[in-house]
Amino acid sequence: MNTIASLVDWLFGTRAGVLALIGIILVGFLIAAIILEHKTRETYDQYEDEEDDENGWSFFDDDNK
Repeated sequence: MNTIASLVDWLFGTRAGVLALIGIILVGFLIAAIILEHKTRETYDQYEDEEDDENGWSFFDDDNK
């Protein structure tokens, strides 16, 4: 119990502890963002077919005006 109390005291009571806490939080958010971005790219693959879609809407087609 004394070990946990000294860890919490160091974590919130010293400048190095607060910086370590902020660093751990930032690394956690970075890992979560990388994992979620990877899952999002797998779910919403925007390049399924690599062919050019010439039938789509365009500003430069005369029939779209």
